[in-house]
Amino acid sequence: MDTNGVRAITALSDPTRRAIFEALPQGPRAVAELAAATGITSSAASQHLRVLREAHLVSMRRDGNRHLYSLDPRGLADARDYLDQFRPSALAAHAARLRDAAGADPAQPTRR
Repeated sequence: MDTNGVRAITALSDPTRRAIFEALPQGPRAVAELAAATGITSSAASQHLRVLREAHLVSMRRDGNRHLYSLDPRGLADARDYLDQFRPSALAAHAARLRDAAGADPAQPTRR
């Protein structure tokens, strides 16, 4: 299943892309600023930003000769929607574990 939600989660699985993404809540930033903040070259930052843009996690606008990047809520919504499809089964499994734990012999230690 190759949805944009999967693409967004995959994009954020890379530590450098995640660091770039995490540097953007303060507002739009230029490639050089993001590169300096993450300790990589501008060229490498541009490559990571391309992946983040393709996943709709960041957007870009031009300001003169600079490209300014900011967070794009579409990718986060896509990732949330993808993960939400697993919520019912995860909650059901959690409820089953709680029921099992409630019925367990108190003299027996529980494993985690």
